[in-house]
Amino acid sequence: MAVAWRLRKERSNMTITDTAGQVGPVAAEERIETLDILRGFALFGILLVNMAFFNTAFFTLFTGTPWTSLPDRLASGFIRAFAEGKFYTIFSFLFGLGFALIMQRSAARDRPVVPLYVRRLLALLLIGIAHAVLLWYGDILVTYALLGFVLLLFRNCRPRTLLIWAAVLLLLPVLVGSAFIALFTALQNTPAFQEGMAGSDPTALYRELAATATAIYSEGSYGEIVQHRLGELLWVLPFGLFVQGWGVLAMFLLGLYAGKRELFRDVEAHRPLFRRLLIWGLVIGLPLNLLSAVLYNPQMQSFSAASLVGVVNTYIGAPALSFAYIAAVTLLVQRDVWRRRLAPIGSVGRMALTNYLLQSLICTTLFYGYGLGLFGQVGPAVGLVLSVVIYAIQVPWSVWWLQRFQYGPMEWLWRVLTYGRRQPIRRAPRTTAATT
Repeated sequence: MAVAWRLRKERSNMTITDTAGQVGPVAAEERIETLDILRGFALFGILLVNMAFFNTAFFTLFTGTPWTSLPDRLASGFIRAFAEGKFYTIFSFLFGLGFALIMQRSAARDRPVVPLYVRRLLALLLIGIAHAVLLWYGDILVTYALLGFVLLLFRNCRPRTLLIWAAVLLLLPVLVGSAFIALFTALQNTPAFQEGMAGSDPTALYRELAATATAIYSEGSYGEIVQHRLGELLWVLPFGLFVQGWGVLAMFLLGLYAGKRELFRDVEAHRPLFRRLLIWGLVIGLPLNLLSAVLYNPQMQSFSAASLVGVVNTYIGAPALSFAYIAAVTLLVQRDVWRRRLAPIGSVGRMALTNYLLQSLICTTLFYGYGLGLFGQVGPAVGLVLSVVIYAIQVPWSVWWLQRFQYGPMEWLWRVLTYGRRQPIRRAPRTTAATT
């Protein structure tokens, strides 16, 4: 049994190489299907959350949205409780796990991983900058690429060390945020603070910025929108790095941990661990996420128990529920009937970069002034339905594409930029044996 497992492991670590023996892209038959299905699943959650930001200005994060109807409030609550903050964390986990797989493949060919991965990150950074400037301000690829360079520093760490660092990265912002909230709460009860804040409106600036952005995005030309977005990115990119970045890097490390432990190469052997992740993820994640959704208040001046719950949920509750999702999907895929049912979602996951950018292209065309100009007019309830429709189109389209091509178009470009040479993209035609 040990010899058979070692042979399977060696086959899984094989890569396509050129005549110089350089490590190349992974062949389709070498992919771990569970990871592709997880990417495809996460991409749907990403769309659910991003839909609101395709349709509203970034600064509504601090002022709240105008949608007050019951369907919109229910849709917002559902997305906030079950999607917001959960799916980019899954992608972050898979990003770190992918780095572990690249390390293993490089080691199998006795090639250094750092030059290859640096080129890969630089290519992703270039794609992310183009996405952020030309399409949509909410890009996360730039954050992934920049923090990927930090991930490189942990490549030789032991699994236990990775767990410790991940815990520090998740707990530190909770402690700092809690201390800040406690200090602000104490200050706002003092006479001097109340006198200084009398008659002021801390959200007035954000409402003004949101109104300006809404006017430009809904009525502006493509050039005007790009020009406005360049200024807006000065707010958005630091938010991604210094607010989301703690959790992103922590999930990178947890993904690297899972890769080093090879948890997804033999799920059956680690089934008890995945079951524990599912149970504890739900026990910790569900109450915190539901409570955070109920108490949610975007007003910046509202430093209170609700703010504390929000901070704890961001760095503990949301990742916990993310791991419950990961464990649930992983366990389902081990059943043949569910593997077949979820296989089309795996096609979406194999083209995750293409489909992520395609979502931006579709939605900005629907909402921005150079398209249908619906910016600010679609509430969360309709946005939820629209997300389902777009994703329902992406699934068969991805299946169709991968029947004809080895990679999605953007995955192909990413490989070309990474390896510095043209990659084959079309599938070789199938040959049938001659019959007599």
